[in-house]
Amino acid sequence: MWMVDIMSGRITPCVGAVILDNQERVLLVKHVPEKGGFWAEKYICPGGRLEPGEALEEGVRREIWEETGLEINIVRWVRPMERVIRDAQGILLDHVLYLDVIAKVKKGTFQPASDVGSGAWFTKKELQEIVNEIHEDTQELLREAGLLT
Repeated sequence: MWMVDIMSGRITPCVGAVILDNQERVLLVKHVPEKGGFWAEKYICPGGRLEPGEALEEGVRREIWEETGLEINIVRWVRPMERVIRDAQGILLDHVLYLDVIAKVKKGTFQPASDVGSGAWFTKKELQEIVNEIHEDTQELLREAGLLT
């Protein structure tokens, strides 16, 4: 059983989605530059922190709606992943637990919002071509989803 202390920041549960459109393209986004941080300037899948007391599925749908304006149908969950972030001195900054889904667009048109500054839809071939522009955690997620080799 996971004991998660969300308020202390010891483990940060995050939810997100590998979103596919009706052409099987995947949506990747970039944060607004002002946000900075670990994921700055790299393509990532939309998502964010799970709120205290929020069910996982509810959190995924909320985060996707807030960041993209899209409603999604969840296809399946991807295995949980994690990222431990430390500063140069080795001091723990964050321990992120990623809880992601593969989803299809149900309704809406992509509109960057919240902390998303931009985004684009990519084919599997295009993902291979921009792999160096994709954050390493997202690369792992896309491999797990079968979209990146």
